[in-house]
Amino acid sequence: MGKSSNSGYLMKLTIVATLGGLLFGYDTGVIAGTVGSLDRFFVEPKGLEESAANILLGFLVSIGLAGCVLGGAISGWISTKFGRKNGLIISAILLFISALGSAMPEMLIRPIGQADHTFHIIFMIYRVIGGVGVGLASMLSPVYIAEIAPADKRGQLVSYNQLAIVAGFVVVYFVNYFIAKGGGSDEWLDAVGWKWMFASEIIPAGVFLALLFFIPDTPRSLVLRGKEEEAKAVLLKVNGEDGVTIIEEIKASLNQTEVSGKLFSYGAAVIFIGIGLSAFQQLVGINVILYYATEIFKNINPDTDGALLSQIIVGIANFLFTIIAIKTVDKYGRKPLMLIGALGMSIAMFSLGFVFYAQASGVLALICMLTFVASFAMSWGPITWVLLSEMFPNAIRGRALAIAVALQWIVNFLVSTTFPMMDKNTFLSETFHNGFAYWLYGFFGALAFFFVKKYVPETKGKTLEEMENLWKK
Repeated sequence: MGKSSNSGYLMKLTIVATLGGLLFGYDTGVIAGTVGSLDRFFVEPKGLEESAANILLGFLVSIGLAGCVLGGAISGWISTKFGRKNGLIISAILLFISALGSAMPEMLIRPIGQADHTFHIIFMIYRVIGGVGVGLASMLSPVYIAEIAPADKRGQLVSYNQLAIVAGFVVVYFVNYFIAKGGGSDEWLDAVGWKWMFASEIIPAGVFLALLFFIPDTPRSLVLRGKEEEAKAVLLKVNGEDGVTIIEEIKASLNQTEVSGKLFSYGAAVIFIGIGLSAFQQLVGINVILYYATEIFKNINPDTDGALLSQIIVGIANFLFTIIAIKTVDKYGRKPLMLIGALGMSIAMFSLGFVFYAQASGVLALICMLTFVASFAMSWGPITWVLLSEMFPNAIRGRALAIAVALQWIVNFLVSTTFPMMDKNTFLSETFHNGFAYWLYGFFGALAFFFVKKYVPETKGKTLEEMENLWKK
């Protein structure tokens, strides 16, 4: 970085962008404390048979992911046409609307407080709206940070976004816990408490929206839309005198005549690797742990408070081990951490399956979960996003990342909706004592190890413009 670079300004921009990550975690984590209540409020009054009830519950819990797929799919178009900053503003507005509507699906239809089980479709529509916001933020927050960060700090700064995602989960776990405790009874939680859990997201969504009006767009986004002077001003403020050189590199990378700028102009390998990273990040089962942790612990101990506390412990472990990734990703590189993490996740999931199969103690299950979460948090959680935000060439970054992110949410949706079908299936429960699903995730963890070993290149220390040479070869 140049002599007059402004690390304080860079950190301010990073912190605002990471609020998109915090809302990503908050919105996807809030559902974890409401699963049982949603079942009793929307599903049980319908009197459905077992498989239909399980399917409906699966959709109530994970329908927001359908919105995430849509948000991820359109994020490339939005970020290219309107810019990274305006895309984040759209995301914040959608998340604000979703928080209101999920808490009060009867809003604009009946007096507040008069919703019943017949409002399940409207509830799901508001969750989809929030999902679109999360899908946009999941792509745009790491890209925003990657595009303002100097090469030697990019891994660390993009990893802050994952730390913010995890912080969102931890914060909402505490919020859910204290709302549940404050109500004093499971009946109150099932009738009213779950609504307060969704409503609590209004606060971080509003703060994020307000702060976005005080930051600039990214230099690469500005150059892409013909605003070179604005881009130069941002680069000089962030990178000091190095900004003059960087602006020329950006212009050169966007004006190359040897590549067409079409999606496959750098070959299929870069797209294939991006899709593979996205798919495996979900197939290892992380969001089953994050969304269903409370219900998983209830399989061992029906006590609600104990299950919610165990979930908080899992969230704190996720947060602490993400800090390890931040401290090591620019020092040791991306690939070694991804390999260690895949191996740890695979072993932990196979072990968790055996703990359930043997009907062992809840303490052993918690140890396996913590090992899995720690392995994910120091590797595939933050570093997948680091790789995705930096590996695609400038000319195709928006579109290529949109495909990878949309695919990630599709796989997340499939994993999240199939878990209750496996976990609550009478035959699988009686035969494997709820252990079957975890063996499946352990298998994908092993596959993820071999995928990284064979296909993923090391990207440590390269500028976003230098990265293109990896794929030209």
